[in-house]
Amino acid sequence: MAEQITINRPAPYLEAAGQTYLDLLTKRVGQAPTSQELTAMSPQIAGQGQFTQAAQQAAARQAGLGALTFDPTTGSVTNIGAGTGIAGYEPFLQQAQQYSGPNAYQQFMSPYQQDVINTTLSEFDRQRQIQAQAIPASAIQSGAFGGGREGVQRAEFGALSDRNRAALQAQLLQQGFGQAQQAAQLGFAQQGQLATLQPTLAGQQTQQLGAIGTQNLAYQQALLDAQRQTAQFAYQEPYQRLGVLGSGITSLLAGQGSTPYSQQLTPTGGMGQQASPLSQALQSASTVYGLGSIFGK
Repeated sequence: MAEQITINRPAPYLEAAGQTYLDLLTKRVGQAPTSQELTAMSPQIAGQGQFTQAAQQAAARQAGLGALTFDPTTGSVTNIGAGTGIAGYEPFLQQAQQYSGPNAYQQFMSPYQQDVINTTLSEFDRQRQIQAQAIPASAIQSGAFGGGREGVQRAEFGALSDRNRAALQAQLLQQGFGQAQQAAQLGFAQQGQLATLQPTLAGQQTQQLGAIGTQNLAYQQALLDAQRQTAQFAYQEPYQRLGVLGSGITSLLAGQGSTPYSQQLTPTGGMGQQASPLSQALQSASTVYGLGSIFGK
């Protein structure tokens, strides 16, 4: 006895479109990304730029370190050379040390001080000679010329003049020493101020270089991120197009019914015998076969 089986299938053009879609999707999914594509889509870290390296080198020199060696790929520090071990401010402290101590004034003594002293004392001696000439005249007027009184006056004048001369010389020396001491103290203070100012200025310069380096690093990282996103988009774009195609086919399947067709099969066994495997397969296909089941219809 012939057995009639009815199979519901989508329209032929939709079934062909679905088959094409599955072929394209299977082919695309089966293609593993190349090593170049994986590298392009992987996150990358921007290397340190020249401004950042300059800031690091400036900081190293300020600390008395030697030249830095940078990795050509990442820009990170790989080695620190042997430096002087002298920080940027230390020369000013060393100079300030020379301006301290009991003999610091000597380097500030005026080279013309002795000339000033000699000229001043010469003028003093000239004035003393003029004043000494007045003693005989005074003795003649008093009638004591050549006597003991005149001798006493000459002795007192000479002793007083010598004391005044010594006092004048001491005053000139003390004045020069005081001025040299003040100059040494001023030099010491100035070197201390420079020792304080130098790290501040060096730090400001390093910070400026570092800020520029940070801005450049952010820009370079943004470029790498944009390139990675571009690579990811290029890799995902075929899937997006396939998704649009699949959605379109699904919407068409949802809007159209299936086309039934009948087929008569004659079992190999007699009446009442179990259906053949082909008959069972066709019956199963009537419920699960077709793009309707594939796309959720």
